[in-house]
Amino acid sequence: MTHSKNNDSFPFLTRRELLISGILSASLFCPLQALAKPLFSSGKNEKKVTLHDAPAKLWKWSKEVYFKEELKNNYVRCLTCPNTCILAPDARSRCKSHVNKDGKLYTLVYGNPCAVHIDPIEKKPLYHFLPSSRTFSIATTGCSFHCLNCQNWEISQARPEEVRTHDMFPEEVVGAAVKTQCRSIAYTYSEATTFYEYMLDTSRLARARNLKNTWITNGYINAAPLTELCKTLDAANVDIKSFSEVTYSRLNAGRLKPVLKTLSILKEKNVWFEMTALIVPTYTDNIEMVKRMCDWILENLGPDYPLHFSRFHPRYKLTHLPPTPISFLENAWKTAMKMGIHYVYVGNVPPSDWNHTYCPSCKKKIIDRTGYYIGEIHVNDGKCTFCKEPIAGVWN
Repeated sequence: MTHSKNNDSFPFLTRRELLISGILSASLFCPLQALAKPLFSSGKNEKKVTLHDAPAKLWKWSKEVYFKEELKNNYVRCLTCPNTCILAPDARSRCKSHVNKDGKLYTLVYGNPCAVHIDPIEKKPLYHFLPSSRTFSIATTGCSFHCLNCQNWEISQARPEEVRTHDMFPEEVVGAAVKTQCRSIAYTYSEATTFYEYMLDTSRLARARNLKNTWITNGYINAAPLTELCKTLDAANVDIKSFSEVTYSRLNAGRLKPVLKTLSILKEKNVWFEMTALIVPTYTDNIEMVKRMCDWILENLGPDYPLHFSRFHPRYKLTHLPPTPISFLENAWKTAMKMGIHYVYVGNVPPSDWNHTYCPSCKKKIIDRTGYYIGEIHVNDGKCTFCKEPIAGVWN
């Protein structure tokens, strides 16, 4: 595989070097800190991608995409996400990870992650899922969105041949997670839906080895692949990037409706999930938008799924904007709590009371957090140890 000369700052290890020098450490390789009609597509939203920039030949990380439709004249439609890209021969998808070769749709990122790391589960963030446990995190290049504020744009907006990668097929990921005593595998950093086949196959092997699977995602996926993934998925954190279709288009080049459908399906399939809302100045710093989002959550999901407000820091194409004012984050936190969401948090801020978990019944602090560190926990068998109120989440 050809590696970009512009990515020399990315460490590259052979498999042997990775296993010998890093497998027992907290950082393995970290360049950055799966046929059905798509439920969400319509003719006007389908994107025909005709740019002929596929690799001349398929490589060993190529695998035929699971959810697709073969069309006339060797065209093919991807059915993994709501972009539903229609690819001409030798064209590449919007996520840059799928190509049409001779009328067949292939993923280019099967078993070649560009980021491998061991993280605290709280980093995802998942606050109500196996607290204080470690998760084996993997990512490949690619994303279905083009967010102006992307924190990981170096990999999310790159082609797989443009960054340094490592051979790590599903069985190797699971083996490494077991060896490092992680309790879960996280599909994270970029957008895991773009490496759906890799994620799905790994999650099946992980389930067989008693490992949990967590999906950190923008939620932009069609119903059929999501339903299949839910068979081996244990938890997710889903970004709600705004509560406006106009803002989703401007800020993220996506749509809100499919994300909300994803949340409803996760609830229907009994997959634990938490939600993150990044507050971007001039885009999503609107308290009425926050209220509309909370109203939808309460009406459609209920009060028990945690909501994380996250502070924006200047990055990628929005370096001209200031960080989110902490005063707005405080207002958003108070608004969501007052409206009746039981567990509300604020991330990307200095340690504060907004990071702790409080019992919705007796109001006592039941999980104390300083950053990703858990100081104390008063949840036993899924209940508050003070008043025995059930606390939503996965604790054992």
